[in-house]
Amino acid sequence: MKKYSLLKTDTKTSWSGKTLFRVKAKISFGIVAKGELGGYIEAIGNLTDDGDAWVSGNAQVYGNARVSGNARVYGNAWVSGNA
Repeated sequence: MKKYSLLKTDTKTSWSGKTLFRVKAKISFGIVAKGELGGYIEAIGNLTDDGDAWVSGNAQVYGNARVSGNARVYGNAWVSGNA
């Protein structure tokens, strides 16, 4: 089961012009509660379902960047490229 969904109605544009979608937790995991709104990603490949990986706040992840394991990206952080 996917641990999050992309909200197609809650978007923002990155500084490079990419459309980013807010994530919403579908299940509880780690410190994230079911239904919690997260940060913004470009595609499902930017945030894995393994571990407690999460993007929160106004953080943005796009391009080939991937958040995995127990990594957390939060605040106003931007992660992009091949990170």
